[in-house]
Amino acid sequence: MDGTMVDNMMVHHRAWQASLKKLGTDWPIEKVMQEVHGVNEEILHRIYGDRFTRKERLAISAEKEKAYRDIFLPELKLVDGLKKYLDTLEAAKIPMAIGTAAPPENANFLLDNLPVRKYFKAIFHAGDVKKGKPDPAVFLLGTAALKVDPARCIVFEDSITGAAAAKNAGCAAIIVTTTHQEEEFAEFDHILKFVKDFSDLKGLTKYFI
Repeated sequence: MDGTMVDNMMVHHRAWQASLKKLGTDWPIEKVMQEVHGVNEEILHRIYGDRFTRKERLAISAEKEKAYRDIFLPELKLVDGLKKYLDTLEAAKIPMAIGTAAPPENANFLLDNLPVRKYFKAIFHAGDVKKGKPDPAVFLLGTAALKVDPARCIVFEDSITGAAAAKNAGCAAIIVTTTHQEEEFAEFDHILKFVKDFSDLKGLTKYFI
């Protein structure tokens, strides 16, 4: 959801970099980009093991996410072409759902501040699953809500773990390169197309209409 609808991944990375530094982990941004992915509690447990209780991990996560929202709100906007693309799919009666690794506060932050909530029949976030991406659970919730076979669904993703989650769910994927470059996805064989945004309406609608 995040990097496919808004170009915000570097805001997340910088917010994580600052949060980790407060915890004594002074990583360069390149290492943050490599290591920090998935659900916040998983990230903190992966980095710090049992150093923090679950309550402490939740508090750290909440502080990081609030900082992210405060930083991002003044510059919040949709990726180019997305609104028109959603209008086109809606007119063609293509059902759509959101499956995001974001916590509910961030999912609602985007959907409350951007004119897109109405397009989606179902919205699932980190609070709805026990495991984050690359586990496919959040996408399988979406396909089930739409009552569509995963093999007939296309996932739009910006992250490597998200691409892996789509593959694990049995879905094809289109990658929006707001976060990673095309060559970073060389291991995957389920990717239909790479796009920098949604401006190529004809090139994208051919997969659905």
